Amino acid sequence: MSGSSQFRLLGQRRFAPFFATQFLGALNDNIFRNGLVILITFQGVLVAGMDHTELANVAAGLFILPFFLFSATAGQLADKYEKSMLIRRIKMLEIGLMTLAAIALVSRSYSLLLLVLFLMGCQSTMFGPVKYAYLPQKLADDELVGGNALVESGTYIAIILGLVIGGITVTGQVSTGLGADKQTILGTCLVMVAVTGYLTSRRVPKTPAVDPTLRINWNAWKETWHIVRFAREERSVFLSILGISWFWFFGSAMTIQIPGYTLEILNGNEAITTSLLAAFAVGVGIGSLLCERLSGHRIELGLVPFGSIGLSLFAVDLYFAQPDANTQAVSSIGEFLGRPGSWRILADLALLGAFGGFYSVPLYALIQKRSKRQHLSRIIAANNIINSLLIVAAAVVSIVVLQSGFSIPELFLVIAGLNVLVAIYIYSLLPEFLMRFLAWLVINVIYRIRPTGLENIPAKGAAIVVCNHVSYIDPIILGGSVRRPMRFVMWYRIFKIPLLKFLFKNAKAIPIASAREDRKIMDEAFEKVDAELAAGNVVCIFPEGGITRDGEIQRFRPGIEKIIKRRPVPVVPASLGRMWGSWFSRHHSGGVRKIPGRLFARVPVTFGKPVPPAEVTAEKLELLVRTLRGDMR
Repeated sequence: MSGSSQFRLLGQRRFAPFFATQFLGALNDNIFRNGLVILITFQGVLVAGMDHTELANVAAGLFILPFFLFSATAGQLADKYEKSMLIRRIKMLEIGLMTLAAIALVSRSYSLLLLVLFLMGCQSTMFGPVKYAYLPQKLADDELVGGNALVESGTYIAIILGLVIGGITVTGQVSTGLGADKQTILGTCLVMVAVTGYLTSRRVPKTPAVDPTLRINWNAWKETWHIVRFAREERSVFLSILGISWFWFFGSAMTIQIPGYTLEILNGNEAITTSLLAAFAVGVGIGSLLCERLSGHRIELGLVPFGSIGLSLFAVDLYFAQPDANTQAVSSIGEFLGRPGSWRILADLALLGAFGGFYSVPLYALIQKRSKRQHLSRIIAANNIINSLLIVAAAVVSIVVLQSGFSIPELFLVIAGLNVLVAIYIYSLLPEFLMRFLAWLVINVIYRIRPTGLENIPAKGAAIVVCNHVSYIDPIILGGSVRRPMRFVMWYRIFKIPLLKFLFKNAKAIPIASAREDRKIMDEAFEKVDAELAAGNVVCIFPEGGITRDGEIQRFRPGIEKIIKRRPVPVVPASLGRMWGSWFSRHHSGGVRKIPGRLFARVPVTFGKPVPPAEVTAEKLELLVRTLRGDMR
């Protein structure tokens, strides 16, 4: 890995102790939950008359219920108090809970264990807002994706280890070898991990409170609606929360069924359950880590639709991999893998996890970046509340669907269909996701985009980008290369194309016509450009007035001077190279080529130094763009 890799954070105190602390917390949660579910599922335990299938869904609901009840209070505490102190106190609470869990395990009090599971949910509720609000206080904007990817992958590595350790500690071989019963081994392990987590928390550096004057509102119901209003202030943040919450619904509904799926459909045992859940967790870890590489160290929303497509695709394939119960019993992972179709099931679960990582990591990073810093913990708390509602809903929906006569594989198919409907709904509300997805495909799949000079785009404030116009997808290439959203000025006839108008309109593109074609449209375009600049946005203009028909840069029109005279802002010259002759250029007969050309070609996108408003002329900008492009047509 390069020096700018996300993994360098693991060697720095601002991140490493925090990472270890949250890792050990996730590990303990999963050792306990997996050990408990396996004990209940494979030892025929009944609690209050409920069998293993019902108990698995009830246990999931009990763990997540506190997120709904207490997240509002947790978010306020995380904004008001210094975070390293909160983390240490939360870890001390974990030690007490794990001691109580050990006592309940040894006494075989499964009702008490369900109470402990609820209390662990309370402890995780307190940690959640601290966990995600800590990152943007310690990491730079271009480190957020990498930091979130490490946390997500670390969490799922912890899940894998938790699955393995939780499964191993309740197997007969381990208890026989150590001369102790399963419950004692599991309880001891839980306390040891909790103590280790507290020791690592003592190394977490001080992190100042963002709102120390905040007065705590202990009315959880009233404060819940208050923090949800904070989350709704920025539309993209709230829709990202809805997207994350849906992923928790999807993931919970899928993974909660794995023990029952193993027993009833695969005819397997505890070891098979562990291997299936581990495959999903490995996938999420790998997908999360790949996010930084695929997004180029920035928040790439285009990965979100990509992730949702994979979630539905592989959930459907998981149904077809084993639609009916297998009559052949298997007692080891080796026997399971030797059975036809088993590798396909593992691959489906791993790919579900990977696409889940592509889906969730950019959304977490977007929330952290676009939320007001003094409200971030409470916005994370709002996210946890909505997550908890969807997770509880997943448990309820799963119970209802299964009790309606559907099999577990058929439930997977139902969830895949729901995912398609939810994705369509969310992306229709926020087309920015789809636009970024198209841009991501173009710059990572169709062509190999190589942007340079991105540092010349101002991080904040209004600016204009001027560029040569070579193809119909130039706005997608430029929009996908620049970190900030850009408003593109485009010919009004293209803007009115029926199937594309929805995307152009929601991307806030600005239609323009020449004075000869329609003076009113032209005047309205200049007004809209000025309004966008007044709002501090970046506007991109193609001063040639159209796509080149011969590959050469045409004369820049003086409209840019009119814009700058009214609203003096810096102008960044940019150039696109090696797109002439591409499928989307006018190289053949003035229209789109019938046969794709120059696919997968390296396309240089170069941004020059900003030109001060006082020095802007159409002739100077044309010369700068010609110089940037050179002879790379």
